[in-house]
Amino acid sequence: MESQGQTLRYRTANPYEQSLGYSRAIRRGNYIFVSGTTALDPNTGIITPGSSAYDQAVTTFAQICTAVEALGGRREDVMRVRMYVTEHEDFEDVARAYRETFGDHKPALTGLVGIRFVSPDMKVEIEADAVVA
Repeated sequence: MESQGQTLRYRTANPYEQSLGYSRAIRRGNYIFVSGTTALDPNTGIITPGSSAYDQAVTTFAQICTAVEALGGRREDVMRVRMYVTEHEDFEDVARAYRETFGDHKPALTGLVGIRFVSPDMKVEIEADAVVA
């Protein structure tokens, strides 16, 4: 975590963060914004070939929760989630990972299908916003 005045930034070893120049998550005041996150392994820079959309979503939600917690939030502080999925037939599996992650909390949700990502191995990308009470 890096602090710049009242802005806190959370960064990982994800190579896209370095090459594109962004933070995995950023906090200003009570608001936390988590960038589009995939199941990219920050050590290898790849998505596990052949991994399912469900497995990618579980990994991605775990990374998002880690980012929120690193900036002083909790899973229950997540208020909005946006899920981008490449294939329609994978959407229910990604939604299942969402339900398993948030349970009865139920943040606002947007789901988009038919998206292309920077790597053909990526099946899902997810972003989230949190408000820390």
